[in-house]
Amino acid sequence: MTPLLWRSLPYLDASGAVQMAIDDWLFRQLAQGKTLPTLRFYGWTPAAISLGRFQKTYPEHWANLTWQGQPLELVTRPSGGRAVLHQGTLTYAIICERGSGKRWETYHRFCDALRLGWQRLGISLQYGTAQRGYIGNTSCFNTATAADLVALDGSKLIGSAQRLSHRALLQHGSMVLSSDRHLFATVFDQSAPWAQTLGERLGAWQLNEILSVLTQAIAESFGVTLIEQPLSDQDWQAITRSVKAGSS
Repeated sequence: MTPLLWRSLPYLDASGAVQMAIDDWLFRQLAQGKTLPTLRFYGWTPAAISLGRFQKTYPEHWANLTWQGQPLELVTRPSGGRAVLHQGTLTYAIICERGSGKRWETYHRFCDALRLGWQRLGISLQYGTAQRGYIGNTSCFNTATAADLVALDGSKLIGSAQRLSHRALLQHGSMVLSSDRHLFATVFDQSAPWAQTLGERLGAWQLNEILSVLTQAIAESFGVTLIEQPLSDQDWQAITRSVKAGSS
């Protein structure tokens, strides 16, 4: 039986506008049958706040925040959910066929793959449960639903969101590696919801090792073969046009 093939993009640090344009472009390409299902991990430079696709309002002071001398970028994700601070975080994105399962079933399938990877890195994670106040909370990471992963002490460490079309599914999420608690409190006017970040719990693991373990766990969980295939010059031209159109 021929194994299913997925595309894997190399790790990338870039601005939030670029990262969101890549995810949106990959989602639309798959929806049109023009690309393989894709897995990618990435970082945010400069630090940024991302808003959920349907999040129309946010505190005025967010437009004037800085981090290490640079403005904190403010972008909108192609997926739903609430605001996320991307500083000291690792983001994953999976773009694949939608399938016929229920939405929560697909969340759990992806998150179980992440749980397997983090278990191999020595960190046990479980599903969260939304508490009172979930609807009104501006911060994704101060609430934990059944689509989110928390440590055994209750610290929410991985938050995920989705976007669906008739054919395609995008799920991406933020993993808290080394986020600054003071910056989080400044942004959300709330204390950081983690006792320790994933990075503080990890010990000596390096980023390339973390990515290798998580990638292998996802490939095993989905029964796929991953082919590393960087974005081509033609891909970048299309994505750049998307970024320019979004800023115009």
